[in-house]
Amino acid sequence: MASAAIMIGYDSAFIGTTIALDSFRDEFGLTDVSTEKKNLLSANIVSCYQAGAFFGAFFAYPFSHFYGRKVGLQIFSTVFIVGAGLMCGANGDRGLGLIYGGRVLAGIGVGGASNLSPIYVSEISPPAIRGRLYGLTETMAPSHKQWLIPFAVQLIPAGLLLFGSFLVRESPRWLFSRSNREQGLRNLCWLRQLDSQDIYMMEEVASIDAALEYQRSTIGLGFWQPFRAVLRDKKILYRFFIGGALFFWQNASGINAVNYYSPTIFKSIGVQGTNTSLLTTGIFGVIKTVVTIVWLLFLVDKLGRRNLLFYGAVGGSIAMWYIGAYIKIADLTHHPSDKLGNGGISAMAFFYIWTIFYTPTWNGTPWVYNSEIFDQSVRTLAQAFAAANNWLWNFLVARFTPQMFSTMGYGVYFFFASLMLLSTIFVYFCLPETKGVPLESMDRLFARELPARKVHQIVFEELRRDEEEFRGNAEGAGLSASKEEYAEKGAHFESV
Repeated sequence: MASAAIMIGYDSAFIGTTIALDSFRDEFGLTDVSTEKKNLLSANIVSCYQAGAFFGAFFAYPFSHFYGRKVGLQIFSTVFIVGAGLMCGANGDRGLGLIYGGRVLAGIGVGGASNLSPIYVSEISPPAIRGRLYGLTETMAPSHKQWLIPFAVQLIPAGLLLFGSFLVRESPRWLFSRSNREQGLRNLCWLRQLDSQDIYMMEEVASIDAALEYQRSTIGLGFWQPFRAVLRDKKILYRFFIGGALFFWQNASGINAVNYYSPTIFKSIGVQGTNTSLLTTGIFGVIKTVVTIVWLLFLVDKLGRRNLLFYGAVGGSIAMWYIGAYIKIADLTHHPSDKLGNGGISAMAFFYIWTIFYTPTWNGTPWVYNSEIFDQSVRTLAQAFAAANNWLWNFLVARFTPQMFSTMGYGVYFFFASLMLLSTIFVYFCLPETKGVPLESMDRLFARELPARKVHQIVFEELRRDEEEFRGNAEGAGLSASKEEYAEKGAHFESV
């Protein structure tokens, strides 16, 4: 599943620096065109990927419903590989057509993978660790290979995902929902490394059974049933709103403007020269990688989702305000300089501070949150909606960022800083914490009788008492309680 994340991250990050290379512009005749046309072509190359991802996210729903999470990942990784191959076949004689087509196919592959990977991880992971389980061009002379190699590197994570998908087990929850109970139980035992008679296994199977029985009796297990459920049930509709809004606020942080147009951003701060711009972009990538590892190992399942999102938005907003203020005061458009002064260095430092605040908070947490908050009955459809929502906002940012920098200047940074500040209000009043709560018990977090900032503590305490009671009853019966009793216990979890 890590390969899917690398696919998404690399394909989002490499394109801005690659199309900024002189070798790329020379190859496709972009050196002599006007700035407006150059901005338009750059926006088109970048944004057609998001357009493909938008549709890929929706295509993932029928594939995963009928064929499972594992086969779905195999299909979308193959589509991505075909797209990357098309891009590698592009050159000046053939024009940009192969790059456009390859970007669309790569987007479809990434859109599907961005949908299925969080679902798969959330369904196979125990609640306690669910969140955790989600510079070459500098040394080369300008040439055809200089811009081609970054396109070819895309094949590595996609190939790893395709190969790895043949080694993983299908989601037990999906197998249970398709009445393949025996295989589902075997996969669950393999994932947990426990015997089927272990009390933990009995408890988890009972919980899955109860959730599926509840879905069967209320919504149904068919392909169209989740659509009807969303339209009928205001609680589910509210969670759709929460999931989609999270990705709006994620894109409102400015991350995709940074990902796709980092050379433009560094130039606005005062960084001169293509190589220097690429070096600073490389440092940005290294910081993101290091901080992501910290988020994965230490933060997401310890600090929780709410705290990360709230404090990340506050810190990121402050950094953006500083960068915008520096660019306004320095006025580099009318007072250009060949040297990055102390003010420019401090602005670069605040850009990296913004990266440190954003990456462990808003970068991955919305994906984790969306994979958790929906029950089995609508989870795949909901994840498709959330992923498509992300790619829609992603597309709009990618498509219009060059024009925003041309017309707004320093105002772009104030714009994103203001939106990050507004996102704290949304997090504080609308988002309940999900850390450690089983997927089958998410309904209790979104009952809306209690304020979002308090409901996690109350529900978590109820779950702890229920678990102690369940284990006490099972141990007192010598682990001989009938399956109906365990299912009844799971149903109690679902209805409280």
